[in-house]
Amino acid sequence: MTLRTIRSGIAAFVILLAWLLSAPNSFAQYQQTPPSAPMGQQSQAPQQTPKDGQTAPALAAPKADPEEEAAYKAFTDTKTEDADKRIQLGEAYVQKYPSGKYLEPVYQGLTTAEYSKQDFAKMYADADKTLAANPDDVTVLVLVGWVIPHNYDPNDLAAESRLDKAEKYEKHALEVLATLPKPANMTDDQFAKVKAQGESQAHSGLGLIYFRRQDYEKSVAELTKSTSDPANQDATDYYVMGVELTRLKRFSESADAFGKCAAMPGALSDRCKQMGADAKKQAAASPAPSK
Repeated sequence: MTLRTIRSGIAAFVILLAWLLSAPNSFAQYQQTPPSAPMGQQSQAPQQTPKDGQTAPALAAPKADPEEEAAYKAFTDTKTEDADKRIQLGEAYVQKYPSGKYLEPVYQGLTTAEYSKQDFAKMYADADKTLAANPDDVTVLVLVGWVIPHNYDPNDLAAESRLDKAEKYEKHALEVLATLPKPANMTDDQFAKVKAQGESQAHSGLGLIYFRRQDYEKSVAELTKSTSDPANQDATDYYVMGVELTRLKRFSESADAFGKCAAMPGALSDRCKQMGADAKKQAAASPAPSK
Protein backbone atom coordinates (compact mmCIF):
# COMPACT_ATOMS: atom_id res chain seq x y z
CA MET A 1 0.00 0.00 0.00
CA THR A 2 1.46 3.34 -1.06
CA LEU A 3 0.11 6.62 0.24
CA ARG A 4 1.11 9.48 -2.03
CA THR A 5 -1.77 11.86 -1.31
CA ILE A 6 -0.29 15.25 -0.42
CA ARG A 7 -1.58 16.50 2.91
CA SER A 8 -3.11 19.94 2.44
CA GLY A 9 -1.73 21.31 5.69
CA ILE A 10 1.91 20.67 4.84
CA ALA A 11 1.82 23.01 1.84
CA ALA A 12 0.54 25.86 4.01
CA PHE A 13 3.07 25.04 6.74
CA VAL A 14 5.99 25.09 4.29
CA ILE A 15 4.83 28.34 2.63
CA LEU A 16 4.40 30.10 5.98
CA LEU A 17 7.84 29.09 7.18
CA ALA A 18 9.39 30.03 3.84
CA TRP A 19 7.95 33.51 4.29
CA LEU A 20 9.27 33.69 7.84
CA LEU A 21 12.76 32.71 6.74
CA SER A 22 12.96 35.61 4.29
CA ALA A 23 11.62 38.23 6.68
CA PRO A 24 13.62 40.42 9.10
CA ASN A 25 13.98 38.91 12.59
CA SER A 26 13.00 35.64 11.00
CA PHE A 27 11.90 32.32 12.43
CA ALA A 28 15.26 30.84 11.40
CA GLN A 29 17.17 33.30 13.56
CA TYR A 30 15.35 31.97 16.61
CA GLN A 31 16.35 28.42 15.77
CA GLN A 32 20.07 29.07 15.39
CA THR A 33 22.69 29.59 18.06
CA PRO A 34 25.60 31.88 17.31
CA PRO A 35 28.70 29.94 16.21
CA SER A 36 31.58 29.86 18.67
CA ALA A 37 35.25 29.99 17.76
CA PRO A 38 37.01 26.62 17.56
CA MET A 39 38.79 25.60 20.76
CA GLY A 40 42.31 26.97 20.92
CA GLN A 41 41.65 29.61 18.27
CA GLN A 42 42.16 33.11 19.64
CA SER A 43 41.25 36.44 18.15
CA GLN A 44 44.19 38.33 16.72
CA ALA A 45 43.21 41.49 18.58
CA PRO A 46 43.73 41.32 22.36
CA GLN A 47 40.55 41.64 24.42
CA GLN A 48 40.25 44.81 26.47
CA THR A 49 38.89 44.58 29.99
CA PRO A 50 36.53 47.50 30.62
CA LYS A 51 37.20 49.73 33.60
CA ASP A 52 34.54 50.38 36.21
CA GLY A 53 31.66 52.34 34.71
CA GLN A 54 32.72 51.57 31.14
CA THR A 55 31.28 49.14 28.62
CA ALA A 56 33.31 46.79 26.51
CA PRO A 57 33.94 47.97 22.94
CA ALA A 58 31.58 46.39 20.43
CA LEU A 59 33.11 43.89 18.04
CA ALA A 60 32.91 44.92 14.41
CA ALA A 61 30.47 42.84 12.35
CA PRO A 62 32.00 40.91 9.46
CA LYS A 63 31.80 42.85 6.25
CA ALA A 64 28.98 41.61 4.05
CA ASP A 65 29.73 40.40 0.55
CA PRO A 66 27.39 42.38 -1.74
CA GLU A 67 27.34 39.62 -4.35
CA GLU A 68 26.44 36.96 -1.78
CA GLU A 69 23.73 39.19 -0.32
CA ALA A 70 22.30 39.75 -3.82
CA ALA A 71 22.37 36.01 -4.59
CA TYR A 72 20.54 35.20 -1.38
CA LYS A 73 17.99 37.97 -1.93
CA ALA A 74 17.29 36.67 -5.44
CA PHE A 75 16.64 33.24 -3.92
CA THR A 76 14.32 34.48 -1.18
CA ASP A 77 12.48 36.85 -3.52
CA THR A 78 11.49 33.93 -5.76
CA LYS A 79 7.99 32.66 -5.00
CA THR A 80 7.76 29.24 -3.38
CA GLU A 81 5.45 28.15 -6.20
CA ASP A 82 8.28 28.68 -8.71
CA ALA A 83 10.18 25.58 -7.60
CA ASP A 84 12.35 25.30 -10.70
CA LYS A 85 13.73 28.81 -10.33
CA ARG A 86 14.27 28.40 -6.58
CA ILE A 87 16.21 25.19 -7.20
CA GLN A 88 18.31 26.87 -9.89
CA LEU A 89 19.14 29.87 -7.70
CA GLY A 90 19.68 27.77 -4.58
CA GLU A 91 22.08 25.39 -6.29
CA ALA A 92 23.97 28.33 -7.79
CA TYR A 93 24.31 29.88 -4.31
CA VAL A 94 25.67 26.75 -2.57
CA GLN A 95 28.08 26.11 -5.43
CA LYS A 96 29.46 29.65 -5.37
CA TYR A 97 29.39 30.06 -1.57
CA PRO A 98 30.12 26.62 -0.05
CA SER A 99 30.81 28.31 3.29
CA GLY A 100 28.21 31.05 2.87
CA LYS A 101 26.37 32.49 5.84
CA TYR A 102 22.96 31.57 4.41
CA LEU A 103 23.60 27.88 3.76
CA GLU A 104 20.94 26.61 6.16
CA PRO A 105 17.98 28.62 4.82
CA VAL A 106 19.09 27.97 1.23
CA TYR A 107 19.34 24.20 1.80
CA GLN A 108 15.98 24.36 3.57
CA GLY A 109 14.49 26.18 0.59
CA LEU A 110 15.96 23.58 -1.76
CA THR A 111 14.48 20.80 0.37
CA THR A 112 10.96 22.22 0.21
CA ALA A 113 11.25 23.05 -3.51
CA GLU A 114 12.42 19.51 -4.27
CA TYR A 115 9.52 18.16 -2.23
CA SER A 116 7.08 20.11 -4.41
CA LYS A 117 8.76 18.56 -7.47
CA GLN A 118 8.54 15.08 -5.85
CA ASP A 119 12.31 14.73 -6.29
CA PHE A 120 12.73 12.77 -3.08
CA ALA A 121 16.35 11.69 -3.56
CA LYS A 122 17.56 15.29 -3.80
CA MET A 123 15.12 16.36 -1.09
CA TYR A 124 16.57 13.86 1.38
CA ALA A 125 20.16 14.88 0.49
CA ASP A 126 19.50 18.60 0.99
CA ALA A 127 17.51 17.90 4.15
CA ASP A 128 20.58 16.18 5.60
CA LYS A 129 22.68 19.26 4.76
CA THR A 130 20.10 21.54 6.37
CA LEU A 131 20.05 19.54 9.58
CA ALA A 132 23.85 19.32 9.64
CA ALA A 133 23.84 23.13 9.78
CA ASN A 134 20.97 23.29 12.28
CA PRO A 135 19.59 20.09 13.87
CA ASP A 136 16.59 22.09 15.15
CA ASP A 137 15.32 23.21 11.73
CA VAL A 138 11.68 22.41 12.43
CA THR A 139 10.49 22.86 8.85
CA VAL A 140 12.77 20.12 7.55
CA LEU A 141 12.24 17.87 10.58
CA VAL A 142 8.46 17.93 10.12
CA LEU A 143 8.54 17.67 6.33
CA VAL A 144 11.00 14.78 5.99
CA GLY A 145 9.52 12.90 8.94
CA TRP A 146 6.14 13.08 7.20
CA VAL A 147 7.33 12.23 3.68
CA ILE A 148 9.27 9.07 4.61
CA PRO A 149 6.28 6.98 5.79
CA HIS A 150 4.13 8.28 2.92
CA ASN A 151 6.67 6.96 0.41
CA TYR A 152 7.41 3.71 2.17
CA ASP A 153 8.64 0.67 0.24
CA PRO A 154 8.66 -2.49 2.40
CA ASN A 155 11.05 -4.11 -0.09
CA ASP A 156 13.66 -1.41 0.51
CA LEU A 157 16.44 -2.83 2.69
CA ALA A 158 16.71 0.57 4.39
CA ALA A 159 12.95 0.85 5.04
CA GLU A 160 13.12 0.29 8.79
CA SER A 161 16.07 2.62 9.30
CA ARG A 162 14.19 5.29 7.33
CA LEU A 163 11.19 4.88 9.62
CA ASP A 164 13.49 5.18 12.64
CA LYS A 165 14.87 8.42 11.23
CA ALA A 166 11.37 9.76 10.53
CA GLU A 167 10.23 8.96 14.07
CA LYS A 168 13.27 10.71 15.51
CA TYR A 169 12.65 13.77 13.34
CA GLU A 170 8.97 14.13 14.25
CA LYS A 171 9.55 13.67 17.97
CA HIS A 172 12.33 16.24 17.92
CA ALA A 173 10.16 18.63 15.89
CA LEU A 174 7.50 18.47 18.60
CA GLU A 175 10.16 19.26 21.22
CA VAL A 176 11.36 22.27 19.22
CA LEU A 177 7.83 23.55 18.58
CA ALA A 178 6.95 23.26 22.28
CA THR A 179 9.67 25.73 23.34
CA LEU A 180 9.89 27.95 20.28
CA PRO A 181 9.75 31.70 21.04
CA LYS A 182 7.56 33.89 18.86
CA PRO A 183 9.50 35.73 16.13
CA ALA A 184 9.20 39.51 16.22
CA ASN A 185 7.73 39.65 12.70
CA MET A 186 4.69 37.52 13.62
CA THR A 187 1.41 38.24 15.34
CA ASP A 188 0.24 35.95 18.12
CA ASP A 189 -2.42 34.49 15.80
CA GLN A 190 0.08 33.79 13.02
CA PHE A 191 2.48 32.11 15.42
CA ALA A 192 -0.28 29.98 16.94
CA LYS A 193 -1.40 28.92 13.46
CA VAL A 194 2.11 27.94 12.37
CA LYS A 195 2.73 25.96 15.56
CA ALA A 196 -0.62 24.18 15.29
CA GLN A 197 0.05 23.22 11.68
CA GLY A 198 3.53 21.97 12.53
CA GLU A 199 2.31 19.94 15.50
CA SER A 200 -0.55 18.45 13.48
CA GLN A 201 1.86 17.52 10.69
CA ALA A 202 4.30 15.90 13.13
CA HIS A 203 1.57 13.80 14.74
CA SER A 204 0.36 12.82 11.26
CA GLY A 205 3.88 11.66 10.39
CA LEU A 206 4.14 9.64 13.60
CA GLY A 207 0.73 8.09 12.91
CA LEU A 208 1.88 6.91 9.49
CA ILE A 209 5.16 5.60 10.91
CA TYR A 210 3.33 3.44 13.46
CA PHE A 211 0.85 2.35 10.76
CA ARG A 212 3.75 1.08 8.64
CA ARG A 213 4.97 -0.87 11.68
CA GLN A 214 1.44 -2.24 12.21
CA ASP A 215 1.32 -0.70 15.68
CA TYR A 216 -2.28 0.35 15.21
CA GLU A 217 -3.04 1.48 18.76
CA LYS A 218 -0.15 3.95 18.78
CA SER A 219 -0.97 5.07 15.25
CA VAL A 220 -4.61 5.80 16.09
CA ALA A 221 -3.49 7.81 19.14
CA GLU A 222 -1.19 9.98 16.98
CA LEU A 223 -3.70 10.42 14.16
CA THR A 224 -6.34 11.43 16.71
CA LYS A 225 -3.99 14.23 17.77
CA SER A 226 -3.26 15.21 14.17
CA THR A 227 -6.98 15.63 13.43
CA SER A 228 -8.01 17.22 16.74
CA ASP A 229 -7.90 20.76 15.32
CA PRO A 230 -10.68 21.38 12.74
CA ALA A 231 -8.31 23.68 10.84
CA ASN A 232 -5.74 20.90 10.35
CA GLN A 233 -7.72 17.83 9.39
CA ASP A 234 -6.77 15.61 6.48
CA ALA A 235 -8.63 12.89 4.59
CA THR A 236 -5.60 10.58 4.45
CA ASP A 237 -5.29 10.56 8.24
CA TYR A 238 -8.95 9.65 8.62
CA TYR A 239 -8.64 6.96 5.95
CA VAL A 240 -5.68 5.33 7.72
CA MET A 241 -7.52 5.55 11.05
CA GLY A 242 -10.52 3.81 9.49
CA VAL A 243 -8.34 0.98 8.15
CA GLU A 244 -6.62 0.52 11.52
CA LEU A 245 -9.82 0.65 13.57
CA THR A 246 -11.33 -1.99 11.27
CA ARG A 247 -8.34 -4.23 11.91
CA LEU A 248 -8.76 -3.63 15.63
CA LYS A 249 -12.44 -4.62 15.24
CA ARG A 250 -13.58 -1.23 16.51
CA PHE A 251 -16.12 -1.01 13.72
CA SER A 252 -18.26 1.88 14.98
CA GLU A 253 -15.18 4.08 15.38
CA SER A 254 -13.95 2.91 11.99
CA ALA A 255 -17.23 3.92 10.35
CA ASP A 256 -16.95 7.36 11.97
CA ALA A 257 -13.38 7.85 10.68
CA PHE A 258 -14.35 6.77 7.16
CA GLY A 259 -17.36 9.08 7.33
CA LYS A 260 -15.16 12.08 8.10
CA CYS A 261 -12.83 11.08 5.26
CA ALA A 262 -15.76 10.72 2.84
CA ALA A 263 -17.02 14.20 3.74
CA MET A 264 -13.78 15.78 2.50
CA PRO A 265 -13.53 16.42 -1.25
CA GLY A 266 -10.72 14.52 -2.91
CA ALA A 267 -9.52 11.23 -4.35
CA LEU A 268 -10.31 9.24 -1.19
CA SER A 269 -13.91 10.40 -0.79
CA ASP A 270 -15.66 7.61 -2.73
CA ARG A 271 -13.44 4.88 -1.30
CA CYS A 272 -14.04 6.09 2.25
CA LYS A 273 -17.80 6.23 1.63
CA GLN A 274 -17.85 2.56 0.59
CA MET A 275 -15.53 1.44 3.37
CA GLY A 276 -17.59 3.39 5.90
CA ALA A 277 -20.72 1.57 4.75
CA ASP A 278 -18.93 -1.77 5.14
CA ALA A 279 -17.77 -0.80 8.64
CA LYS A 280 -21.34 0.06 9.65
CA LYS A 281 -22.51 -3.39 8.50
CA GLN A 282 -19.71 -5.03 10.49
CA ALA A 283 -20.62 -2.95 13.55
CA ALA A 284 -24.26 -4.01 13.28
CA ALA A 285 -23.30 -7.68 12.89
CA SER A 286 -20.82 -7.68 15.76
CA PRO A 287 -22.00 -8.69 19.23
CA ALA A 288 -22.14 -5.89 21.77
CA PRO A 289 -19.11 -5.86 24.08
CA SER A 290 -19.75 -7.53 27.42
CA LYS A 291 -20.03 -5.26 30.44
